[in-house]
Amino acid sequence: MTFVIIGYDGPEGATKRPIYRSAHLANLERLNQEGRVLLAGPMTDNAGSLMVLQFESWEEAELFARTDPYTVHGVFERVEVHPFLPVFPKPV
Repeated sequence: MTFVIIGYDGPEGATKRPIYRSAHLANLERLNQEGRVLLAGPMTDNAGSLMVLQFESWEEAELFARTDPYTVHGVFERVEVHPFLPVFPKPV
């Protein structure tokens, strides 16, 4: 299943982001090696980050979002997890 995870930066997000960036990217790299990262990156208006990832269940997606270093260390003030149906581009 595909999920959209939106992490909204807290008031100290810009300060904390560079400190925890390598741990956050390492967390995503594990999924990337498994081919489960469709899209991930920061929003350029400094609101936070968007990740489109594949998990077996909503519970697995929620666990990932809650335990990501950006969430644990307060870069993200709030995290939303939404199931998502990709329509475009069409799967090959």
